[in-house]
Amino acid sequence: MVVVSKPAIEQFSSYLKNSKPTTLFAQIPLVDLSKPDSKHQIIKACEEFGFFKVINHGVPMESISVLESEATKFFSLPLCEKQKTGQPQPYGYGHKRIGTHGDVGWVEYLLLTTNQDPSLHSFQTFRAALNNYMKSVKKMACEILEMMADGLKIQPRNVLSKLLMDEESDSVFRVNHYPPCPNVQPLSGNGNGNGDVIGFGEHTDPQIISVLRSNNTSGLQISLREGSWISVPPDQTSFFINVGDSLQVMTNGRFKSVKHRVVTNSVKSRLSMIYFGGPPLSEKIAPLPSLMRGDQQSLYKEFTWFEYKKSAYNSRLADNRLIHFEKIAAS
Repeated sequence: MVVVSKPAIEQFSSYLKNSKPTTLFAQIPLVDLSKPDSKHQIIKACEEFGFFKVINHGVPMESISVLESEATKFFSLPLCEKQKTGQPQPYGYGHKRIGTHGDVGWVEYLLLTTNQDPSLHSFQTFRAALNNYMKSVKKMACEILEMMADGLKIQPRNVLSKLLMDEESDSVFRVNHYPPCPNVQPLSGNGNGNGDVIGFGEHTDPQIISVLRSNNTSGLQISLREGSWISVPPDQTSFFINVGDSLQVMTNGRFKSVKHRVVTNSVKSRLSMIYFGGPPLSEKIAPLPSLMRGDQQSLYKEFTWFEYKKSAYNSRLADNRLIHFEKIAAS
């Protein structure tokens, strides 16, 4: 578990919510991947929310349960054992500090590459469970991206999924553990209690797509267009999909990268597992020509994934990372 002193608790308390009130739980777009019209539901959800839940996803529940069990065992180990995976530079085990620019949260985590990451060489069962899980989740993510291409009527169908399938794909995997937070009141009926401490601060994901799964503990919130926050009901058998910054650029702003955060729970711990599907470092990111209609202009400058990733890692969590790559409209 994460052991934090009272001054640190006071520091985390400075991250209390100061935005518009939160609706406790709201209706999240639901997509049944087995239905023939699911591609249309995906497009609508990406345009309106940048976020949706999928069911009938094809990921075996056994692989989900085994990985969650192994992750739970890992985070229950003494700190010295967890640190054998290495310090987060950026990969490895970390706690409290998120990145290198002052962001903190009530969280401990493992950040891993999806290739032959050496971080878990001492945890072979964990690594094997992760490999099995990743194979199914990557397949699902690619199927969703191909449904997006169908819904957008762009060819070839694998124009997005091939970036994740590429041998040089810069995808990463993250496991977050949020222990119960002492001296914090549980979420009140309107979700706006002053005791809500931030477990992971508000941000967007820089990659193309994120595939999230958590245990049955609430905490995840997404921001709506007008700035209010809604809580996402936990569902440990389903997956949640985030539009990332890169996909927002590739659709020239038609899809919106969703801003999200995690608040703590005073009673139960929360475990989340996220696959971040990223392109090769040398891949050029720009609006897809087939989505540009008539005299429509690109809203973004072309950049490589390496350039954007470097910029993102050099920013604070809540920064608008895309602002440096937006084209300035002529006056």
